[in-house]
Amino acid sequence: MIIIKNKASIEKMHNAGKILSGIFEQLPSVILVGTSTSAIDSWIEKELLKNGLVSKMKGYMGYKHVSCISLNDEVVHGVPADSKIIKKGDLVKIDVCASLKGYCADMARCFFVGETSQEIKKLVEVAQNALNAGISKAYAGNRLTDISAAIQAEIDKHGFGILKDFAGHGIGKSMHEDPEILNYGEAGKGPILQVGMAFAIEPMITLGNDDVYITQDGWTVKTKDKSFAAHVEDTIAITNEGPIVLTRYNQKEQV
Repeated sequence: MIIIKNKASIEKMHNAGKILSGIFEQLPSVILVGTSTSAIDSWIEKELLKNGLVSKMKGYMGYKHVSCISLNDEVVHGVPADSKIIKKGDLVKIDVCASLKGYCADMARCFFVGETSQEIKKLVEVAQNALNAGISKAYAGNRLTDISAAIQAEIDKHGFGILKDFAGHGIGKSMHEDPEILNYGEAGKGPILQVGMAFAIEPMITLGNDDVYITQDGWTVKTKDKSFAAHVEDTIAITNEGPIVLTRYNQKEQV
């Protein structure tokens, strides 16, 4: 069942999203060569606490961190560790879900460390454009898979791989609510979108094929062909005026 949120609930999610995206704005000053991903996670945890946000990741199914930090061929769910040290040329994906007054915001961004290739820059650009394309279909009266089809169309234009085993999701008081939002599919299927629905939309794409595996830590998802991957995510709400992005700091909130 897709939970419909009232305006007060969406406003609480928006407040959580504004604070969380403000924290993300500071991350480039923390993601430095020689820094461990566990140190970055610790910094994020302190910022969440300082800003009154409650991590929805720490403790989830036994997870011990407030963020997922995925490097290069790690697609999603990378576990922070002292042994994972940031190097020049790394592509860093950081994913955080936190709540304020009981309502969640979930977001992920890609960060370049030093110079990177045009190919990697294009990968991240396409992931972001695919996210925006999906959001642009989140209007009341459309179907759920209109979002999925728009994401796939943008990625397919550039020949990148699309993860099939992982997806976006509904969000609200819980980090994961119905429905599942695939990053591929045929338009015009699934539930009719309604005002008050809130989604975390998150394209996950690869330079190579879409074959992935979970490492021995039980969380980290990596590409089998060792190709780089990109992951971006925003929390959005459907309103009478269209989709509002709840997790963008000092950026246009309507796509």
